[in-house]
Amino acid sequence: MSTGLPQASVKSQIFEALLGFLPGWVQITVIALIVLAVAASWAVKIKRKIAYRRAVRGGQPVHAAAQYGQGRGADYLGEYAPRPAQPAAQQSGADFLGAYAPQRPGTDGPAPGTSA
Repeated sequence: MSTGLPQASVKSQIFEALLGFLPGWVQITVIALIVLAVAASWAVKIKRKIAYRRAVRGGQPVHAAAQYGQGRGADYLGEYAPRPAQPAAQQSGADFLGAYAPQRPGTDGPAPGTSA
């Protein structure tokens, strides 16, 4: 049984549920702010795209976020980046235990398996 009228979309039903109880001037203001936010985001996106193209065309360095596979986050930390590991010696997990590391034979302290 069809009445010939189009069904309301889900978006319009949500809009009515959220703003339907407010006066008309508030609804219009909210819609205008949403439209303004969308237009502003488009304008910023277009402005950035134009600036990027001009920089590439002019041969200037482009300061953009690294694309996938171009680097690590530490590459952009400057002086705060972690220092690379020194390949001097093979290290084990016990090397990082400090005072809690088990004593090795030939070092100060009792050998493993002996009592102090």
